[in-house]
Amino acid sequence: MTKTKHYFFLSLLLVLLDQITKLLIYGYIKPNNSIVINDFFSLTHVHNYGAAFSFLADQSGWQRYFLSGISLLASIAIIIWMYRIEASHVLKLSALSILLAGAVGNLIDRFFLGFVIDFIDLHYQTFYWPVFNVADILIAVGVALLLFDDFKKP
Repeated sequence: MTKTKHYFFLSLLLVLLDQITKLLIYGYIKPNNSIVINDFFSLTHVHNYGAAFSFLADQSGWQRYFLSGISLLASIAIIIWMYRIEASHVLKLSALSILLAGAVGNLIDRFFLGFVIDFIDLHYQTFYWPVFNVADILIAVGVALLLFDDFKKP
């Protein structure tokens, strides 16, 4: 536990960041409304009942439990993985703690709300990227760092 304590603390801080941003959006922007920041970025309050890119969002509700289960199992697997890694693998432990924070952040939403709050809306002219949140960024960064760690020279 001692070797991973600060990595779990990092995960906790990142989960708090994710949840605070979602609470601010939930409290200040009505669902399906936007605040335009500039030509490329808006804050758009969206409820995502599915997974990435709203995959499974149009299902009858079973996806809430399925996706929550996947997030829970992934979180447990990441925690076990972190305990099994030597303390000298700083990048891998950091990547896993970031990935864990993203998985837990979206799990909290699904468990308590039944959907994930998305709000980061990037666009250019007629191109719109699917709306996402801080937890999604953490998942992407965690995966990218894991891949980088696996492919870097020893």
